[in-house]
Amino acid sequence: MAMTTVITCDTAIADRAREIKARQQRMWASGDYAVIGATLQIVGELLNEAADVRALNRVLDVAAGNGNATMAAARRFARVTSTDYVPALLDRARRRAEAEGFANITFEVADAEALPYADASFDVVLSTFGVMFAPDHRRVGTELARVCRPGGRIGLASWTPGGFLGRLFGLVAKYVPPAPGAQSPLRWGTDAHVRELFQAAARIEHTTRMFAFRYESPEHWVEIFRTFYGPIYSAFRALDPDGQAAFEADLIALLRSENVGGDDGLVVPGEYLETIITM
Repeated sequence: MAMTTVITCDTAIADRAREIKARQQRMWASGDYAVIGATLQIVGELLNEAADVRALNRVLDVAAGNGNATMAAARRFARVTSTDYVPALLDRARRRAEAEGFANITFEVADAEALPYADASFDVVLSTFGVMFAPDHRRVGTELARVCRPGGRIGLASWTPGGFLGRLFGLVAKYVPPAPGAQSPLRWGTDAHVRELFQAAARIEHTTRMFAFRYESPEHWVEIFRTFYGPIYSAFRALDPDGQAAFEADLIALLRSENVGGDDGLVVPGEYLETIITM
């Protein structure tokens, strides 16, 4: 009887994990993240510099989205494998690579929780605001470490819970609660969580950085994000008209409170944690 109970419990947990992942895949496939992602290119450039990506390095970009870290590594003449579990996002990244004439990038659909690569396959493993959204943090951490060679580097950019994105995701959760059992992606933006996930690392170094969201106005930001950014797009679609109006009003109020641009346009600093893990 006890064994039956355990098996049933384990099956329920596995089913719930698959449900959460499927929900997230649908969310990131909605809208058009590439429109937002392209504005974050500087993060990929800075992360490649911090991870000391060099020519001929074997680089894996995990949950690459539209390929910001991928493009930055390719510009440094690395040999890049760019992965995501949303094929439409990889298609946008592939078109970017073709436009820039990169022949040193391979694009492959892959799940961050089960990377289809042998142990120690890469010199550098990168992810910018990507793996932090995977449901099972521990499995992702294990996979990133597994495919990185001894002495190689893992470079991550993750939004922090105390920054603008932390407040934004908190506001989204007020209107559309996260799936029960889902881990907060913002935990990746904390030293304690990263150290828990990468206990075998030789060294972990953090740099707190700011990315400035620059838009015409709070209303312009909302227009762009509700149209193209999966989490905001999905939240609006889940609400009735009254809920949408209240959500939009709260978003605009948050943006106005965070704006440091005055009357010359919206400038909202978004804090993120840049992490370099040496294996």
